Amino acid sequence: VQLQASGGGLVQAGGSLRLSCAASEPTFSLNVMGWFRQAPGKEREFVAAISRISGTTYYADSLKGRFTISRDNAKNTVDLEMNSLTPDDTAVYYCAARRSGSGYRSPSQYNYWGRGTLVTVSS
Repeated sequence: VQLQASGGGLVQAGGSLRLSCAASEPTFSLNVMGWFRQAPGKEREFVAAISRISGTTYYADSLKGRFTISRDNAKNTVDLEMNSLTPDDTAVYYCAARRSGSGYRSPSQYNYWGRGTLVTVSS
């Protein structure tokens, strides 16, 4: 499976951005899809994930209410809507997916990764 993330860019603090992840095969074959981010000098951290079967969404506690993950199985895409952005949200954002297994918060729980898209939030 190939994942292609897009939608990153430069935005002012308080602004919004929508990221999109396109999968090379139907997303209904991917049990969980998620977003992670990695800021310079920091470890990759969980942002959000969505389950194929139940459609249940999961978020990092610190991002609840500002970020929204959604998936469109017809388009084979998973989007991440980000609002009220702050400079602390500056990072490379990665799309990830797995076919089976459990858990969603650890990068090791995902089999497939996109290259990432850079989000820069200016103050």
